[in-house]
Amino acid sequence: MRFASWRWGGVDHVGLISPDGREATPLACRDAAAGVLPLIESLARGEPLPPAAGPRLPVSAITLRAPLPKPRRNLFCVGRNYRAHAAELAGTVFRDSLPKEDTWPIVFTKTPETVIGPFDTVRLPGRAVTEQIDYESELAVIIGRHGRDIPRGRAMDHVFGYTVVNDVSARDVQVRHQQWDLGKSFDTFCPMGPWIVTADELDGRDTRVRGYVNGELRQDGHTRDMIFDIPTLIETCSRGITLLPGDVIATGTPSGVGMGFTPPRWLRAGDVFKVQIDGIGAIENPFR
Repeated sequence: MRFASWRWGGVDHVGLISPDGREATPLACRDAAAGVLPLIESLARGEPLPPAAGPRLPVSAITLRAPLPKPRRNLFCVGRNYRAHAAELAGTVFRDSLPKEDTWPIVFTKTPETVIGPFDTVRLPGRAVTEQIDYESELAVIIGRHGRDIPRGRAMDHVFGYTVVNDVSARDVQVRHQQWDLGKSFDTFCPMGPWIVTADELDGRDTRVRGYVNGELRQDGHTRDMIFDIPTLIETCSRGITLLPGDVIATGTPSGVGMGFTPPRWLRAGDVFKVQIDGIGAIENPFR
């Protein structure tokens, strides 16, 4: 199934998207302003799927929101998780901070306020704050069941589904503060959507991730090429930390980011970045 959050007639709705992505059916969900999160929580409690609450609508007639417009807490994010991307970072200012062995995933966070809808505008901070805005096309895992110290062999049982994110990054801020959270957490720096595809429909361990700047293909990777696969990421993030229904784990980006070029190719006002993942769909956001 595909679960989405949208606005129509001045009202927020949560519901199902048809397999072809063309129709939306609203469900009788509480607190639709919170997006799909209350629905994920109710399903985790064993409650049935709510009934339809209105007629089907063409997706072209609604305004899609992020499926999780404001996550309950920071997003878990994984850095340097594709081998080709790790190789391109080895020639940048991050070369001295990279681990020498692939022993543990690099995990950082983005604040909930970074999340915007699949076609919303990313707001660029002033040039006094950053001049090096980059893109990162990523598959995001949505957790569907509580769990702590989840073993790798049972990790996929905790996956509700998958969505698309762009882990927008201010590279000079990352370097300036010698950690990643601030450079990753400006408001609007995590476009998300267009919906969540449930794990019974898509295996996130076997799909293709692409990113385009103004229509130019920049990134083209496959989740099979992750250094740390999805079960390993869930096991790692749950070590001593209880994962909750609705938690988001962004799994890393393929090679082709702006800072990997010589000279770097940063995003500028007026650019449009598109992320497309097979089996889910695409998000496309202008930068202003």
